[in-house]
Amino acid sequence: MTKTLGKDSTCSIARSLEVLGDTWTLLIIREAVVAHSSRFQEFREALGIAPNILAKRLALLVEEGLMERRTYREPGERSRDEYVLTEAGRSLTVIMGALAAWGRRYRPRPDSTSPRFTLEDSGKAVQLAFVTEDGDRVPPGKLTARRTADARLG
Repeated sequence: MTKTLGKDSTCSIARSLEVLGDTWTLLIIREAVVAHSSRFQEFREALGIAPNILAKRLALLVEEGLMERRTYREPGERSRDEYVLTEAGRSLTVIMGALAAWGRRYRPRPDSTSPRFTLEDSGKAVQLAFVTEDGDRVPPGKLTARRTADARLG
């Protein structure tokens, strides 16, 4: 029996990893979410990534609808592209938050610069959590995951 692990998989996790399963891709998303980077040079400087790899990953993110390419022009300069998160890209903030929280807890470092997420208007810290329809928090140890045909559940 052959298993499909990529874009044709029936598993939403496998399909997501088809796009997000590369370290550089997630780090580009992190820079866009946390540092509000949108320009090629900003990503390059923050990540130390080779230009050819960055160009490929940005093209993938645009192709997959996570970023949108927009042209801008600084006075006296040539036109350039910037890469702005789409709604689908911005929704990855939840994944960035989960990775940051997991890393702080299970891969701690005293010199950590992990992002913390806060409400924009008040600065009040927020946490990720599973909640029931009634709003009750559920610890991860109490969860059960099952494969379902839930493609339309959102």
